[in-house]
Amino acid sequence: MTFSIIGRCARTGAFGAAITTSDLAVGGRCVRLNHGKGAMLSQHRTDSRLGDLGVSLLAQGATAAETVSNVVASSDDIEWRQIGALDASGKAAVYHGRRMYSIYTHSIEKNCLALGNILANDQVTAKMAAAFCEDDTLQLSERLMRALEAGRDAGGEIMGPLRSAALRVTGEHGLDAQDLRIDMSADTAVEDLRTLLDAYADREELLRQVALSPDTLPVMRSLFEASIERISELGLEARFPTAQRRDSWTLRD
Repeated sequence: MTFSIIGRCARTGAFGAAITTSDLAVGGRCVRLNHGKGAMLSQHRTDSRLGDLGVSLLAQGATAAETVSNVVASSDDIEWRQIGALDASGKAAVYHGRRMYSIYTHSIEKNCLALGNILANDQVTAKMAAAFCEDDTLQLSERLMRALEAGRDAGGEIMGPLRSAALRVTGEHGLDAQDLRIDMSADTAVEDLRTLLDAYADREELLRQVALSPDTLPVMRSLFEASIERISELGLEARFPTAQRRDSWTLRD
């Protein structure tokens, strides 16, 4: 009852994933990524430890095929699982456990793997992979989001409303470009994720700057003044001598 996609950006080395299901909090359980090294999906009666193992193997330079083979061999319950890997060269490999039921498929295209189980039809993952490949000039996050929307529009899964969704894209310096999650929605998780991605677009570079170059960011004047006033009201100037450092701050209105 999950459909997902992992993808690679050939220009930047970033890896990303988009996923949705009728269950809750799918993003934290099923997706594992390593910048420049690979991506791993573990779903259907999910054991997140399989994803952890898979991405660690990819980080060590294993191919997708080697990774899947080793993950399969590691678990006595593998026949309940659906796993997929995408390696540093953009090659993919999958395993569908023999105890899975209903419709399950995968689709592999250049630099991507779409994976799904308990689907409404056998075209869902094919539509996802096609959407991902339609325009490789777009940002990886947008390509993944369009792929997830294509899977929804193709019928998605059969268990009920989509209640959670997630989109994650890796970045340099160990900082993700995006790590966005809808952990609980009434029935519009994919739509909610789209709204969140569109809103986040204007903040991506700012938040990277916050992490990497905090001294280059000005302080909001109104916030600065309010902080000084509150510190003074509480008599905490000795502990928080913000006002004494006023000249060292760059303020903005």
